[in-house]
Amino acid sequence: MRKRTKVLQIPRKVKAAVAARDSFGDNPFEVSPCCVLCGTTDALPEAHYIARSSGGLGVEENIVTLCRDCHRRMDQTWERETLRCQVREYLQSKYPNWNESDLIYRRD
Repeated sequence: MRKRTKVLQIPRKVKAAVAARDSFGDNPFEVSPCCVLCGTTDALPEAHYIARSSGGLGVEENIVTLCRDCHRRMDQTWERETLRCQVREYLQSKYPNWNESDLIYRRD
């Protein structure tokens, strides 16, 4: 597997951490991730803020939980920029030193 391909994938450990971050409730043993845009619980922690095609890394600071519909809307519709802005604000609220340029793969 090429290095770029590997760093753009989302490891299980990252998916678990994102699911916990994007969950509701007080019980850490019952993780119920919900879409950060619409709030539905039928969601997965698999959406890149910066797309893999643009070099977006598979790290917690670049991954959010979205339902299938919101993920499609963020990737493929005219609402893309509005939804990306909402996701950006969400990630900035979770990571005080969040920096978009740190989320892009750079060849060594």
